[in-house]
Amino acid sequence: MYEREQEELIERLTRWGYLKKPEIIEAFRKVPRHEFVPANLGDYAYADQPLPIGHGQTISAPSMIAIMLDSLELKPGQKVLEIGAGSGYNAALIAEIVGLKGKIFTIERIAELAEFGRANLQKTGYGRVQVVVGDGTRGYKKGAPWDRILVTACSPEIPHLLVKQLKVGGKLAAPVGQHYMFQTWLVVDKRSEKEISTRECGGCSFVPLVGKHGWKEG
Repeated sequence: MYEREQEELIERLTRWGYLKKPEIIEAFRKVPRHEFVPANLGDYAYADQPLPIGHGQTISAPSMIAIMLDSLELKPGQKVLEIGAGSGYNAALIAEIVGLKGKIFTIERIAELAEFGRANLQKTGYGRVQVVVGDGTRGYKKGAPWDRILVTACSPEIPHLLVKQLKVGGKLAAPVGQHYMFQTWLVVDKRSEKEISTRECGGCSFVPLVGKHGWKEG
């Protein structure tokens, strides 16, 4: 039912320069985005816009997700931590890229959203993704060190506690800045236990990262 809309979205994002890498294009083709949005928003699943998923959270626009995934430089077999599970869509795309030998954990602070994301992942064949309810600003030390960490909500500064949980040679990508404005998509490369480098990948707009080491709730 949605195949044509899905292919049209992929074609647009490729033409506009957002989708470049074959493995990301293939992930966009295999993961049914309409299964990860609320049922009443199915007709908008393949529009290039963020959509509400409840509890004041959103699923990012496909073009932004393409930027996020491209910046992480994901590879098969990697162990990846996502902060902000939301609907589970990002985690499903990551699962496609890192493959069956990869490991994906995604943390969600809102229990109802975690259940929504977990159910979406199960029904679409990505039940191997581990959904954890908790404060994502603390990371997930139990699974560390990570090859990649993806943060899907805006941190007021580089989340150094999460950087500590990266492997040397690992990458963290996150929006950093103020609430809904003056945000920059940053990629942090961990060169050693004491040295990191950062690069900017353009402006963005995300909901705030709430937790002990982020913005305070309310």
